[in-house]
Amino acid sequence: MTMAKRDTYTPASLLAVAVEVFNERGYDGTSMEHLSRAAGISKSSIYHHVRGKEELLRLAISRALDGLFGILEERASKDGRAIDRLEHVTRRTAEVLMEELPYVTLLLRVRGNTDTERWAMARRREFDQQVAELLKRAAADGDLRPDVDVRLATRLLFGMINSIVEWYRPQGGHGGHEDGDEVAEAVVRMAFAGLRTA
Repeated sequence: MTMAKRDTYTPASLLAVAVEVFNERGYDGTSMEHLSRAAGISKSSIYHHVRGKEELLRLAISRALDGLFGILEERASKDGRAIDRLEHVTRRTAEVLMEELPYVTLLLRVRGNTDTERWAMARRREFDQQVAELLKRAAADGDLRPDVDVRLATRLLFGMINSIVEWYRPQGGHGGHEDGDEVAEAVVRMAFAGLRTA
C-alpha cells in the first residue's frame, strides 16, 4: 500500500499536501514528521523531491505570487483608463485568490519569521504598491470620488479581497458553496460603487 502511494507521488501532489498542513498547523508548527505522515510517505522520500519544508513554502508562495503578478501583465491591466484597469485587477485578484485558495491563504498568513517569508512579504508589498499606483492615477484622472482617501481606499480594497480566504468555499466543497464568478463580481460592484465618480 505504501509502495503504491510512493510510486504515484509527484512534486505537485506533495506540494498540495504540504500547503494543506501549513494552513492547518501554521508553518512554524509543522515538522517534516507532520508532512511525512500527511503525505503517507517517508521523510527521505520528501527529501528526494525538496531540500526541506522551507523549499516547500517557497514553492507554494511562488505559485500564489505568480498568479497575482500575472494579472498585472494582462492586457486589460495595462491598457485604457486607470479606473478600468483597476477594476480589472480587482476582479482578477479575487478570481486568482479563489482559484489558488490554499496557496494564497498561505501567502496571506506568512509572518516574516524566515528568509522565504520575508521575501514573500516584500513581493506582496510590491504587488499592493502597483495596485495603489493605479488608484492614485484614477484619482488624478478625476475618476475617483474626491472625498475618497487613496491610502485608505487601497487598504479597504485589499482588506475586502483578502477576507475571501476566511469564508470562501468553492462549489462542490464543504461549507458555503459560493460561485467564484459571483463573488468576484460582487467585490467589484461593492468596491467601485463607492469609488467611481459616476
